[in-house]
Amino acid sequence: MLMGVGLPVEQKSPAAGIVHLGLGAFFRAFGCVYVADAMAASGGDWDIIGVSLRSPATRDALRARNWAYTSVTLAPGQQHFRDVTVLNSVLVAPEDPQRVLDALAAPTTRIVSLTVTEKGYCHDPATGLLNMAHPDIRHDLTHRIPTSALGYLVRGLQMRRAAGTAPYTVLTCDNLPENGRLVRRLVLQLAAEIDPELERWIAVEGRFPSTMVDRITPATTEADITRISESLGYRDAAPVLHEPFSQWAIEDDFVGGARPDFAAAGAEMVTDVTAHEHMKLRMLNGVHSALAYTGYLAGHATIAETVADPVFAAYARRLWEEITPTVEAPEGVSLTQYAEALFARFANPAIHHRTWQIAMDGSQKLPQRLLGTLRDNLENGREVGALCLAVAAWMRYAGGVDEAGQPIDVRDPMADTLRHLSERAASPAETVSAFLSLSAIFPPDLVQPLRAPLTTAAARLCALGARDAVKDVTS
Repeated sequence: MLMGVGLPVEQKSPAAGIVHLGLGAFFRAFGCVYVADAMAASGGDWDIIGVSLRSPATRDALRARNWAYTSVTLAPGQQHFRDVTVLNSVLVAPEDPQRVLDALAAPTTRIVSLTVTEKGYCHDPATGLLNMAHPDIRHDLTHRIPTSALGYLVRGLQMRRAAGTAPYTVLTCDNLPENGRLVRRLVLQLAAEIDPELERWIAVEGRFPSTMVDRITPATTEADITRISESLGYRDAAPVLHEPFSQWAIEDDFVGGARPDFAAAGAEMVTDVTAHEHMKLRMLNGVHSALAYTGYLAGHATIAETVADPVFAAYARRLWEEITPTVEAPEGVSLTQYAEALFARFANPAIHHRTWQIAMDGSQKLPQRLLGTLRDNLENGREVGALCLAVAAWMRYAGGVDEAGQPIDVRDPMADTLRHLSERAASPAETVSAFLSLSAIFPPDLVQPLRAPLTTAAARLCALGARDAVKDVTS
C-alpha cells in the first residue's frame, strides 16, 4: 500500500496550558487522552507542549502529522483507533533549552506535568532525598541552563517569580509513593541550594498534588507502526498502544484551582491519593516487577506469556496473598476483586508488554514496589517467600547473565555497579550480602531482617532455576 504522511491536522495556536516533561508513550496513551476528553467535555485552553529531555526521536516522529498521533486500544481479539490532537508542539531540551524555559515561564502555562521515570528524579530511593552527587544535579546547581527535570522545574519557577507570575502546579505522573510530596521535597531541596528566597516562595505558593496513574502501555515497535499505518491507510510514525483499562486518581490541589475538568474525563479527584497509590504500586507494579524478573529468567518474553504459564499464574496469586495484608483498600474497593482484575489485565494476549521493558531501572523501582511491602511483612511476622524470590531474581538479572549463560542487556543507572558486585560474589549468600550493602537501594535498618529470607530465596533460585524456584515457593 502506498501511504502518505497522514491526515491533515489544523495548525496549533502558539499558547498552551500544560507543559509536559518526558513525552514518552505512556503519557501520550494516558494523560493526553484525559486532557483531550476534559476539553471536549468542558472546554478550556489546555493544549500540551511536550518536552523530550534527551532524544529528538519522539519529536521527529510526531512532526510529520503536526503533533497528532494514533492511540490504539488493544483488547482480546479487537483494537480501536483514535486520533489524539491535544499536543501543541514538541520541544527537545538539549537542542533548545531556553525555549523550554520560556514555555515554563509563560503565564499561559498553568500546569507542568512529568513522566520522567523513577531515575529521572535524581534522588536516593532508599531515603527519598535529592542525590547531590548526581552529575545532573551538580550541573544544575551552578548553571542557569539546566539538564535535569528538577532543574527545569526550579529554573522555570525562578523565572516566574522574577516576572511576578504565579507558580505553575507540578503534576507528577510517575510510579513513586507519595509522588507529589516527593517531587515537592526534591524541588525545595534544589531551590534552597540555588536561592533560599525562591525555596520559601515555592513552599508557600506552589502546589504539588500526588497522583496515581494506571494504564499498561507496552513499547511501540517498528512492526506495530507498519501494521497500524497499513490499517489507517497513511503513515503514523508515532502511534501508542495500550490496554482498555485506565485509572487516574488526582489530589485536587492546583494553583488558583486552575486545571482541566479531569473529572469529566473520568479521573477521580480526591483529597488524599495515598490509598490508591499504595494499592497500585504494591499490587500492580510490585507483581509486574516480580513477574518480569522471574519470567524473563525463565524465558518468557511478555507478561501475558508469563501468566499463561500455570506456574507463574500461581506465583502471581501467591504474591497477592503476601501483599494484600499490607494494603489499605480505598473506599469501596475489594482487594480480592482488584487482584483478579489485575490478573485479567496481565493475561490480555493483545498486550505484548515485554518482561525486559518492565525489568529496566530495577534499582530505582524496587524500594517502592517491593521493599516497603517486605518491611511491613517482616515487622509483622508474615510470610515473605514469594516477595524475596522476586528480589533475588532481580539480583540474578542485574548480574547481567541469564540462566543459559547468555548476556543480559541490563538498563539501569547502577548497571555497572550491580554487575561488578555480582561478578565478585562466589555464592548466593555473597551476592545477597553485596547487594544489601547498597544503601541507596536498601535502607540500613532493613538489611538484617531481610538477609536470611533473601539468602534462602537466592539459594533456591540458583539451585533450581527460575521456573522451578517459582513452583517451589508456591507449593
